Amino acid sequence: MADLSRITVDAKVMGGKACIRGLRFPVSRLLNLLASGQSEAEVLKNHPDLEPEDIRAAMAYAAALAEDRIIVLKSA
Repeated sequence: MADLSRITVDAKVMGGKACIRGLRFPVSRLLNLLASGQSEAEVLKNHPDLEPEDIRAAMAYAAALAEDRIIVLKSA
């Protein structure tokens, strides 16, 4: 299981967006890099402040958000 304590939210950092370890590096940016086709190795090479565990934590965080239940309301 990924260490979700690596994901931090602070109103004073990046406007309160979820970030990696308090860095000015939003989780969304990391996920977008991976989604655009960059490998984990490329991301880590291009962003030396990041660690492999940060990538796992970001993906686990995104997976947890995707687990939210959607309730469909029918109009009358």
